[in-house]
Amino acid sequence: MGRPCIFIRLQGCKLRCVWCDTPYALDHRVIEQEMSGGDILAAIEKYPSTRFVEFTGGEPLEQFGVLPLMKQLCDMGYDVAVETGGHVDTTLLDERVTRIIDVKCPDSKMSTLMFWPNLDGLRKHDEVKFVIASRDDYEWAKDIVEQYHLIDRTAAVLFSCAFGLVEYADAAKWILDDGLQVVFQPQVHKVIWDPSRRGV
Repeated sequence: MGRPCIFIRLQGCKLRCVWCDTPYALDHRVIEQEMSGGDILAAIEKYPSTRFVEFTGGEPLEQFGVLPLMKQLCDMGYDVAVETGGHVDTTLLDERVTRIIDVKCPDSKMSTLMFWPNLDGLRKHDEVKFVIASRDDYEWAKDIVEQYHLIDRTAAVLFSCAFGLVEYADAAKWILDDGLQVVFQPQVHKVIWDPSRRGV
């Protein structure tokens, strides 16, 4: 959070999380912008001082053509991460890519689609994220963190509030009261800019 980052947002996701804040990126049949790998590299090179690139969506891992581009960026010395909804197998990723697994809590209505072996394959530089939409989600996420020993096995466990559904102060209090060693992660772009603004 707070680190300059180039976001590559891919279109298409078979999940339909109740609180999704990027519904425009879900339907792969409605193409908003088509870019080749070369086009994406050219866009990245417009920001020479930014060496961190994150793939997000939609669901980037539903587009297998992006895997060679991630590898190429790693070869070029970029720090590369992918934020994935957790329903697609991550084992095809280059080992240098940081996996940010977004574990879908029950209030998302998508938790039954989670591909749980993704958590078994986590490495020390990977991260796990939980978007919390209620106190019940928080308690469920806390149980998953403990069950899979995520704090000891990853670089960070992130707890984020579903925008407008849980107050930051409430979530922070739950975490502090429980002494939970997670990273509280507000959506910084929604604090700095208008929450509906795109392209930031």
